[in-house]
Amino acid sequence: MASAVAAPVSGGKRQAPGGSREDGNRMVVTPLGAGNEVGRSCVHVSYRGRAVLFDCGVHPAYSGVAALPYFDEIDPAAVDVLLVTHFHLDHAAALPYFLEKTAFKGRVFMTHATKAIYQLLLLDYVRDRGHRLPPDRDVNGIRFWCYAAGHVLGAAMFMVDIAGARVLYTGDYSREEDRHLPAAETPQLSPDVCIIESTYGVQQHQPRDVRERRFTEMVHSTVAQGGRVLIPAYALGRAQELLLILDEYWSNHPELHSIPIYYASSLAKRCMAVYQTHISSMNENIRNKFGGQSNPFYFKHIESLNSIDSFHDVGPSVVMASPGGLQSGLSRQLFDRWCSDRKNACVIPGYIVAGTLAKTIINEPREVTLANGLTAPLNMQVHYISFSAHADFPQTSAFLDELRPPNIVLVHGEATEMSRLKQRLVSQFDGTNTNVVSPKNCQPVELRFRSEKTAKVVGRLAAENKVPDVGESVSGLLLTKGFTYQIVDPEELRVYTRAQLSSANITQRVTVPYSGSFDVIRYRLEQIYECVEESESDVPALVVHQRVRVSLDSESHVVTLQWSSDPISDMVSDSVVAVILSVGRDKGPKHVRSEEAVRRTKEEAQRMAEKVVHAFMVSLFGDVKVAEEGRLVISVDGDVAHLDGRSGDVECENAMLRQRIETAFRRIQGVVRPIPLSAF
Repeated sequence: MASAVAAPVSGGKRQAPGGSREDGNRMVVTPLGAGNEVGRSCVHVSYRGRAVLFDCGVHPAYSGVAALPYFDEIDPAAVDVLLVTHFHLDHAAALPYFLEKTAFKGRVFMTHATKAIYQLLLLDYVRDRGHRLPPDRDVNGIRFWCYAAGHVLGAAMFMVDIAGARVLYTGDYSREEDRHLPAAETPQLSPDVCIIESTYGVQQHQPRDVRERRFTEMVHSTVAQGGRVLIPAYALGRAQELLLILDEYWSNHPELHSIPIYYASSLAKRCMAVYQTHISSMNENIRNKFGGQSNPFYFKHIESLNSIDSFHDVGPSVVMASPGGLQSGLSRQLFDRWCSDRKNACVIPGYIVAGTLAKTIINEPREVTLANGLTAPLNMQVHYISFSAHADFPQTSAFLDELRPPNIVLVHGEATEMSRLKQRLVSQFDGTNTNVVSPKNCQPVELRFRSEKTAKVVGRLAAENKVPDVGESVSGLLLTKGFTYQIVDPEELRVYTRAQLSSANITQRVTVPYSGSFDVIRYRLEQIYECVEESESDVPALVVHQRVRVSLDSESHVVTLQWSSDPISDMVSDSVVAVILSVGRDKGPKHVRSEEAVRRTKEEAQRMAEKVVHAFMVSLFGDVKVAEEGRLVISVDGDVAHLDGRSGDVECENAMLRQRIETAFRRIQGVVRPIPLSAF
């Protein structure tokens, strides 16, 4: 049985000042990737014996083991849950390695759309261990749920709750609505820790209509003069946004209908079915078009291109090809072919990762190194028009201002941009006790929180009991699941547990040989326990502390003890048996004082206790007078309080003085009175 003591409701749980001696209250956030860099997003969070891994990506600029997160810094077997925010390779491509090559035995979660597209991306070699994501999930005491992130279809921000400490991991997110995706949601609950991307640092995006106009005008002018336009973009994500823009622009300009637009990705073609399936995850504009029997992803002016061998490069054209960094693949082949012609153009439409060819050409060098190792002049025009669905500084600033998290951890950003963002955020939240950190890879961030355990009284106990006062107890069975605690009536155990559990009441009975007077037993027990009551029965009987019944059978000369078994009652029964045995072994006269003598002894003890209380109160408060019926009148700085020296009740208009007197009386009673069993 559990006994919960009502306590005053405290404020929200925040970082404990000065730390805590308990390691269990220490939260550790460690970037295994994306620490002062963009790529291989992977953040490890541990708290109260639980571990969560956010994302598991590779670095696009590296290959092999060098592209992986620093898994050696953690124990994969200790990770309970792995949460994947979206399907981009820098957030999810290391998942097969982590599942197959490490001791990880936990569970992987992602949204429906992310799982569908990710299965197509890694169908040939990933083991299907993903789980569909319900709105709210609890795994091994780790509660988590997600919010739309607005970055790509299926992208999610995860809110994780471990023992009441909430961590929000944004992944890649955007608070700007585009042609097919809604803006990122803002969580209603403020997290204790916000792990947030800082890709664009303090930069500010151009308005969407300005970017679209620049993009379409540049493409139009290039093909009008006979040039070719290369748009290196990853197969999924921003590619769908750009295709919607181009298809609409071509529809509105008949003079361009003879110029082909190619989408060079067979994978993306297969994934378009997923886009058409998850219309409910897109914005109102797309949903309305589907409601009107129109499919915006059925492009009228865009053709698929499977390989460079099937490409007839005989005139102006627009080709969107992957990868976005121009490291390899069809985008690199076309770049090598077209880079020397001044009529051609290359449009970089998204964020550029350091170490890629795309990052090199944005600075417009005179020459570039081709894939075959030769050099060639870079004569084609290079334009950077960002359609990247990452938050800029105004979005990040507003988002954090709404959430007001006490701890902000910056990840997924280059060191320079991240440093600038950190300085701006420190300035923005100056005077608010907000902690802003930007750890490097494998650099742990330690945060400490106060550990608060709250048990909910549910079911019959909640219906029958009034709201308890501070210090009042409520008894029942304590159910623990993860970090959730409930107190229930034992008879309702089946209702609140999945297992078919039930409670049993064990009644114990013990007999002790005894040939003396029952009054002697009563007298001895009254000297030890403050609550010894007569029990209605045909034979002499007592009840000790409302737990153990003691009765005497004069004919058989035995004393019987009977009680419902629990730790406290068992302890009381053991001591009662010891008393009875000691009385039986005592060979002296079994003398019992008269009731009058007992009454006088009790009265004398009461008077002595009242004198002790009075003496202590005088030493603490000075002006203390004795009134009728053991009441004390205490005067302090003009405030008067009346204390009942027997019950401890205090009457005083000054709440602070009343509390001081109550505390003092309680401590005095702890010295001069026996310890009641209710304290256990």
